[in-house]
Amino acid sequence: MLAPVSLNVWQIFERIMRLDDFSIGDVFLCGDRRWKCTDIGTRVIVAVSMDDHEDSSWLNGPPFAVAEVVFDEFDVEACSPCDQEAPP
Repeated sequence: MLAPVSLNVWQIFERIMRLDDFSIGDVFLCGDRRWKCTDIGTRVIVAVSMDDHEDSSWLNGPPFAVAEVVFDEFDVEACSPCDQEAPP
């Protein structure tokens, strides 16, 4: 017999992000990192990691002093919203 699951299917479905959930400048979570959305394409989003930088000015851009990472439509499903605001 399986143990009961604490989340129902609808709660899991609500937490999955889609491309229309992103806006440039918004902060989201993926894995154990916070990311700042820098661009939105037809099937991808581009973001910079907000963690582990020596200087917060590296996140000012574009252009950014840190590498931008592309999240495709499959990666986006692993992302979740973050209540924190992006720095100006």
